[in-house]
Amino acid sequence: MENTHAAASPAPLRLAFIGGSRSSAVGYAHFVSSAMDGLWVLVAGCFSRHQDSNQETGQIYGVDQRRIYATWQQLLDNEQGQIDAVVILTPTPSHLDSVLACMRAGIPVICEKSLATNSAQARQIIEVRNEHQAFLAVTYNYAGYPMLRELAQAMRDGKLGNILHFQAEMPQEGFVRVDAKGNKPVPQAWRLSDGAIPTLHLDLGVHLHQMVSYLTEQKPLELVSDQNHYGWFNGVVDNASCLCRYSNNIQGQFWFSKSALGHRNGLRIRIYGDRAAAEWYQAQPEELSLSHMDGRREIIDRAGKVEVSNALRYNRFKAGHPAGFIEAFANLYADIAVGVRQFQQGLPWQDSPRFGAELALEGMYFLEAMVASSQSRRWESVQS
Repeated sequence: MENTHAAASPAPLRLAFIGGSRSSAVGYAHFVSSAMDGLWVLVAGCFSRHQDSNQETGQIYGVDQRRIYATWQQLLDNEQGQIDAVVILTPTPSHLDSVLACMRAGIPVICEKSLATNSAQARQIIEVRNEHQAFLAVTYNYAGYPMLRELAQAMRDGKLGNILHFQAEMPQEGFVRVDAKGNKPVPQAWRLSDGAIPTLHLDLGVHLHQMVSYLTEQKPLELVSDQNHYGWFNGVVDNASCLCRYSNNIQGQFWFSKSALGHRNGLRIRIYGDRAAAEWYQAQPEELSLSHMDGRREIIDRAGKVEVSNALRYNRFKAGHPAGFIEAFANLYADIAVGVRQFQQGLPWQDSPRFGAELALEGMYFLEAMVASSQSRRWESVQS
């Protein structure tokens, strides 16, 4: 579902935030990225339960004070018909009620990952979406990187041949390092409380599951997994890995961690086919490495012979001036803008493999199988 800057509507879509205060982990990133291409404008919000932060954030984001609400319920009561979509940016454990309320009110929903805390919640959300014929997108921002999309197209075109196996990892160090003065980190409280699916899995594992599903177009079938606690915070899972089998006889390995010193964000994915292999590393997002069966190795970027990443929408500035995390988010917001406009016009709308709710539900099943395997110490099937 592509679009270009030239296709953008002169009237931006009107957006409201629930959560996403200036001090939150992702609020400012959503604000900047949604506004980047002139496709969206933030007009209302309930940014925080703390009214000082709520008002301050609204002022920083340029929202009319009359449209800054003390509760998200007040926002929905007053903004129906005045906004085109709501972005849910509250902590994951509190997504359910606001997502359901927005869909029942007929307002398109853009929800920060993870959509839910377990598969039962995800199923409930999808049932309400279907009942009300609502619009729902889930943001997995790494899917907005042009080179990841370039890799997806190369795989669709058969350039890697038959996919044999993959490795996907997302190591971070936040739960074991200290700052320059020796102080331990102080994460948000909800990140230090694990439910049936550990918060680590909901924070990092969902990204890896989405990327592998998007790239391979295959589904996880079974896995064997382990998880552990190594960092500062007692009882909180901070390291997990698994071996897995996907459909079409693809084997894979996942590793995600917050107790891996030396990795600020070590997101990396390797795909191995019988004609070529590919590697993409988030810390060098403008480059895609390819290794061919005849021994040739190449590195491609937006200035090379590419099929996707040379599009106007991915070149806000010329190659050699790296685009990164915020631009990837903006690419995703551009995709979602196309979907919302189609939805408003009553045109057919299907979930995208970049941000679909069905993918979120499959991710919950995958993560629940990981937890079950870590407890049973054996291979577990992934529900479908």
